[in-house]
Amino acid sequence: MKTVSLKTALAIAIKAARAAGKVMHDNWHKPKRVNSAEAHDVKLELDVQCQALIEKILAAAFPQIPVLGEEGSTGDVNAEYRWVIDPIDGTVNYFLGMPHACVSIALQHRAQSVVGVIYDPFTDEIWTTTTGQPTRLNGKIVRVSNRSKIEDSVIAMGFSKSADNLKKSLPHLIRISKRAKKVRIMGSAALELVYVASGRLDAYIERTINLWDVAAGSLLVENAGGEFYTLPAPNGKLRMCADNGKLRKKLQVGSLLK
Repeated sequence: MKTVSLKTALAIAIKAARAAGKVMHDNWHKPKRVNSAEAHDVKLELDVQCQALIEKILAAAFPQIPVLGEEGSTGDVNAEYRWVIDPIDGTVNYFLGMPHACVSIALQHRAQSVVGVIYDPFTDEIWTTTTGQPTRLNGKIVRVSNRSKIEDSVIAMGFSKSADNLKKSLPHLIRISKRAKKVRIMGSAALELVYVASGRLDAYIERTINLWDVAAGSLLVENAGGEFYTLPAPNGKLRMCADNGKLRKKLQVGSLLK
């Protein structure tokens, strides 16, 4: 495959993210059709609709690039280039009417993110970056925080659904809560990542997460001067800690991420 123009890919990803975000915002207070409900999650018809809209826009510009998405995949997702998308990250928040959800789109080259776009339609904030470029929020360069003491820091944590993950995560939540200025559990991995990139949060930790939750946000954190640390987990999932580059070792999350 020919080399993809990252500038063009970024522009198309922004277009797609804004289009899906508009659908989210327009349907925010309307009744929502549930495709499936689980103990700790919900899947909406709007998830499927938003992914289909994103795929249509991406394919119009890059018909040869496959899509790996939360709502299904198209083409050979092990190809040299692939889009990785989460059409609505924070679906439970969105379903309940809480305005903390977003669209996440990444372009990966050989499984490494080279374009990252995350759009929050409720604040009309869009975070963008490409390889070698700074992270921007609505066009303005943003950076991670400089806080280096846990006692001064605001830390986010997330919890996947299994009993094993809860059992291993909760002791760390208690330990970190006793030291950090504040702990937040907000329900959108992609937004937590860009909050780290913007200095709103100082670190974000999750023991088990999907690639589409972090593909865009990881690049946005790194290009804002932060650190995205990850380890493989079973079933293609990931263990991760994103921070400002000053806190991960002090947080002592090694045993959590094993």
